[in-house]
Amino acid sequence: MRRLLPTPAGDLRDDELPDLYRLPPGRALRVNFVASLDGAVTVEGVSEGLGSPGDRRVFQVLRSLADVVLVGHGTAAGEGYRPVAADSTVGRLRAALGRPAELPIAVVSRRASLAPGDRLAAAPTLLVTCAAADPGRRAALAAAGVTVLVCGEDDVDLPLALDRLADLEHEQVLCEGGPALLASALAAGVVDELDLTVAPALVGGQSRLLPAALPAVVRPRLVQLLEEDGVLFTRYAIG
Repeated sequence: MRRLLPTPAGDLRDDELPDLYRLPPGRALRVNFVASLDGAVTVEGVSEGLGSPGDRRVFQVLRSLADVVLVGHGTAAGEGYRPVAADSTVGRLRAALGRPAELPIAVVSRRASLAPGDRLAAAPTLLVTCAAADPGRRAALAAAGVTVLVCGEDDVDLPLALDRLADLEHEQVLCEGGPALLASALAAGVVDELDLTVAPALVGGQSRLLPAALPAVVRPRLVQLLEEDGVLFTRYAIG
């Protein structure tokens, strides 16, 4: 992998990536996506078709630096999310960086769609939902060990959700999508950084980085650009 920006440009070792992506202490919401040149975020319904070895390494580094992963229920289900175990690649990398090996997943679902018995329906998973979600389902998930955060009345209030996560010492949040959650976070003004991997591919179709127009144009600022095998790894500051 090569660094193109900021200068000086040059080749990078894998063990240099954590320092390149480390955030200052304090609260932050970082969003990570991979997209094609035409903005598609999936191939045949999953993001794996756009990935690369470099994208996988950056994905692992970002997870190793986060306090919690925030993901929409649809993405978690479609991509086959599971708990991040201590003996996984990410768990071992976290331990090597002096962090807790276990990484909690916070699933966002206004209907509390995470079901008891799902792979994620156990500690240390968190469910971010709202008061309109079925109380019985919320209680069953809590009984299974899921930390249930009720944030908002009829829909999930993302600023409140981030406050509640920070109260649990999950200050540095890594959001992994999907597009609807990204759009909601941008509209709420809570995104601090977008880490976008641009795959050299043209896909077409309906699955796009942003599914609809935002209330106002967001103008991120490019702060870092890496490259490997034609794949671009961008890092944008927002706000």
